[in-house]
Amino acid sequence: MIPLYHDFRGETVVIFGGGSVGYRKAQRFATEARVIVVSPKFDPRFADLDSESIELIRAAPAAAAVGSWIDRCEPALVVIATNNTEINDAIDTAASERGVLRNNAAMSGERSARSVVVPATVSDGPVTVSISTGANSPALAKYLRQQLEGKIDGAGELAALTSELREELKKSELSPQQRRDAIRAVVRSEAVWKALHSGDTKAKKEATRVITETVGDWV
Repeated sequence: MIPLYHDFRGETVVIFGGGSVGYRKAQRFATEARVIVVSPKFDPRFADLDSESIELIRAAPAAAAVGSWIDRCEPALVVIATNNTEINDAIDTAASERGVLRNNAAMSGERSARSVVVPATVSDGPVTVSISTGANSPALAKYLRQQLEGKIDGAGELAALTSELREELKKSELSPQQRRDAIRAVVRSEAVWKALHSGDTKAKKEATRVITETVGDWV
């Protein structure tokens, strides 16, 4: 499998299964997509989610009927999260036949074509780090995510700062290689990271100093 980020804005995600797994998937995808959850019953925590982006449909489609549900909703992604193996297999087959991406949360190990694994993620602003074990070990993915959480603190601010600096460097007479060297020096600078972590508003001043030390006068 190849890691890939997908923009779900304006898209629909259909989740079959309203248990704890379905709840977690709905919570995640509702931040960007319209979510439809189909299940005969729902985890009580669904009541706390944003009703504007999540539609709950109380139903228990038979294996032969799941295809019509997919046709009706026209989803970009189908999430399979019921506790019924026969229904899960039927959903998987129906989605595959229609060329729809699917995340089979009830399956571990090797995946078939058009399968999607939703990784554990750590985010700080625009910076996102994803961790996947190919659904072989969710516990390991969670552990690694927890290990990374504190390590990227400030990365979002640094991404914004380096984006600003890149635009300023483009206006200078520095060569493309010099500009790359300058930005690399900034992201590797302990002094810049320290300024960001402490909330120091002088982070840009420190970054400018690092660039000057690396490539000489450029402003």
